[in-house]
Amino acid sequence: MKKVFLASSLLVLMFHLSAQGPYAPAAGQNGSTAIHKDSSAIVFWATTSNVTRGLQDASNTLLGNANVGTSGSATGKSGLNGIVSLGDGGSATLSFNAPIINGAGADFAVFENSFNNTFLELAFVEVSSDGITFFRFSSISLTDTSIQLDNNAVIDARNIYNLAGKYRAQYGTPFDLDQLAGTPGLDINNITHIKIIDVVGSINPLYATFDSQNNPINDPWPTAFGSSGFDLDAIGVLNSSATAISEYRNNTTITLFPNPIKTVLNIKLEQYDNYEYTILNLNGKIMKYGNFNNSWHQIQLNELNSGIYFIKLKSSYDVITKKVIKF
Repeated sequence: MKKVFLASSLLVLMFHLSAQGPYAPAAGQNGSTAIHKDSSAIVFWATTSNVTRGLQDASNTLLGNANVGTSGSATGKSGLNGIVSLGDGGSATLSFNAPIINGAGADFAVFENSFNNTFLELAFVEVSSDGITFFRFSSISLTDTSIQLDNNAVIDARNIYNLAGKYRAQYGTPFDLDQLAGTPGLDINNITHIKIIDVVGSINPLYATFDSQNNPINDPWPTAFGSSGFDLDAIGVLNSSATAISEYRNNTTITLFPNPIKTVLNIKLEQYDNYEYTILNLNGKIMKYGNFNNSWHQIQLNELNSGIYFIKLKSSYDVITKKVIKF
């Protein structure tokens, strides 16, 4: 639900801004992981959607279900087809033209339609490789739960982790399938369906939903209107079997050192060819690229911020991806 934003009192605003968590900040701020809808990292968008509406207000069944948008509103590119409102605890299950795979960095991004960086309506994210059994990303909400947030809500994105809706409209929240590696019953290189489930933002134990650490998740509630709950805009795919380069690995031995690194990354190959290299951040954004044709090469990375990156090495017979930590 989106209403005209009314400023909270100075005291409440100062409280929320002082409660800063350890996670990535809002879109447009240094260190944000937000992915813009026009990012070249997005290879395609969801093509089908099945929506199960939740109530406008879980505490008042007489109001009925959320009713803004249609299932088709969640397909296609962010910003093109409108949004579908899920209502309290409602869900949408989306599928794609080709499976999503676990590539370098984030693998897909979920878009909501928040009108600013602080009025955030949140949702859980689950994935499936058979369309039947779904597995949820672990999520964390550190937002204060002593006072129920309402339509004047101010949420700091730094208190939110692995919940869709962390970022404002046109900026997707990224998710990395590597976090679910080893989950029995899930093939992270064949994700066929993604389910988005509205967080009922109530702190009342009768209606509350909880993060993976059993914290009640506080977001604007109730939003007793037709556009209640999480407003799903789109899901963009970053890594897919349809666009992945087929990997063939011979017995090439590659050594990266030092790792973690401070300024210079050394690449040593036992056998070598003409290699192209690409440095990507966790969002799949290309930070640096080049090529070399010898068994020892150095790459200057002093201009990169501290964090986790991936280096992809490609030759005529090899595609190798390795994680690099910069401090």
